[in-house]
Amino acid sequence: MSEQDLVATSADAFARLAIELHDAPGVEETIDAVVQFALQALSCTYAGVALYTRGSHPEIAAVTDSVVADVYDLQLTSDNGPLVSAMRERSTILIRDTTTDERWPEWAAKVAALGVRSVLDVPLATGSGTHQTVGVLGLYSPDPDAFTADDEAIAHILARHAAVALASARHEETMAQAVDARKLVGQAMGILMERFDVDGDRAFAILKRYSQDTNTKLRDVAQQLIDTRKLPH
Repeated sequence: MSEQDLVATSADAFARLAIELHDAPGVEETIDAVVQFALQALSCTYAGVALYTRGSHPEIAAVTDSVVADVYDLQLTSDNGPLVSAMRERSTILIRDTTTDERWPEWAAKVAALGVRSVLDVPLATGSGTHQTVGVLGLYSPDPDAFTADDEAIAHILARHAAVALASARHEETMAQAVDARKLVGQAMGILMERFDVDGDRAFAILKRYSQDTNTKLRDVAQQLIDTRKLPH
């Protein structure tokens, strides 16, 4: 295949990916589309995604094989390794051979024992600030020196698509949760207004007080009132 044909094929593949990511109904489905595309388009046998949570701690979001989960766990437990560095430094890290790389010797030896020789970790970032790092796309192969310059270039394009899609999916989920929470609180306020003959401001104040006194989210207090017709003790 000529270079021109390769570019056209890659462009067509990413166009299809963009549509698939846009149509994904949620974060989980978006991540699954990313790792499955990585398996098809890159020289990797395994792929995975680690994401920052709301508490700013990375967690395993998706893996195509249990080997990837082991590779991630080794790093997240010790807070050390290429995945952690890629997240913190917003830099792509390529390990051509885990049996010879000396940057993370203890981790590399354990990963090599799992049968992983090549590693490519690409940050998922939506902006220039550190807080704009969404996570990391990890690509793995049992073969040494498996990733070419073309693989790295394609991985960067995939990472950009993935970061934007994930940020959008997270925002939509957050907005949906917020709308749902408002509906629940409104329904709970209606119950209190009818039962105790109070106005909306007073009903909301009651819910808020119970939320604070029981250290429970306002949404959960409202849900419990709706389910049980009783306020939490």
